Amino acid sequence: MNIDEACVTCIINQSAKVADALEADTDLRYKLTSTVESMSEEFSFSQTPPEIAADVYETMAKIANKTDLYDEVKELSTKKALSFVPFLKEKLHNASDKLLVAVKIAVAGNVIDLAAEVEFDLQEELEKIFHTQFTHNDFDILKNNLDNARSVVVLGDNVGEHIFDYLLIQTLQELYPEIEFIYMTRGTPIINDVTMKEAKEAGFDKLCRLVDSGVNTPGFTYTRATQEAKKLFDNADLVISKGMGNYECLTPSHKENICFLLKVKCNVVASSLKAEVGDIICKLL
Repeated sequence: MNIDEACVTCIINQSAKVADALEADTDLRYKLTSTVESMSEEFSFSQTPPEIAADVYETMAKIANKTDLYDEVKELSTKKALSFVPFLKEKLHNASDKLLVAVKIAVAGNVIDLAAEVEFDLQEELEKIFHTQFTHNDFDILKNNLDNARSVVVLGDNVGEHIFDYLLIQTLQELYPEIEFIYMTRGTPIINDVTMKEAKEAGFDKLCRLVDSGVNTPGFTYTRATQEAKKLFDNADLVISKGMGNYECLTPSHKENICFLLKVKCNVVASSLKAEVGDIICKLL
């Protein structure tokens, strides 16, 4: 999906969030915000929001002289997510439908998004997620696709959220031991996107096949992926796509059997899904 005027405002506002995260002084804050405002005049409305964001965040990283703008914040997000793991493992242990609980855990983790228009509290989300219905509820179709799959690609999204993805894949492996699961990360940090660094620290390389997609966008932009990532994506029986960025990049897509798992956090995506901000989505294309 391509950007619209609301996306432009959102991306401009993200420059202030970056300045806050960096505790930027007045000069750096002005340089960050004014540069992004200037860039916004040339945004192409034929591009997706993650494609636009990739250029913006690369420019901000150069201005701030940082490789990873949110490195410290990402560490805190991971620690916070890990603090919920014992509670979530108990939920899974006691669940009558482990797959449904694991999927909802993965969706709850999607609230950890530093670029979202609307922010949600992770603890509050986890307290209510198990009693919340999917607005788009293709869970039974997802289950049927898993029953017939031999290879599944999971497209990661954000740091912190990846801890919940780990629990999802761990559960999927228990329920479907014959399936090969592949977890794909971003090629670069961009916003708070999960990369190989955080995925390896979480143990994904020992859990399943771990692949760097090579993309420099906060979403899986197929044309920017490595040849290996493209081949795995194309040949997968099922792709589980986490988060709004991946949804924005993959609607439309040449690929069938993509299951989008996400929390709706902006009005543009809400309109696309015919949903409301705050809704949770399990949608297969």
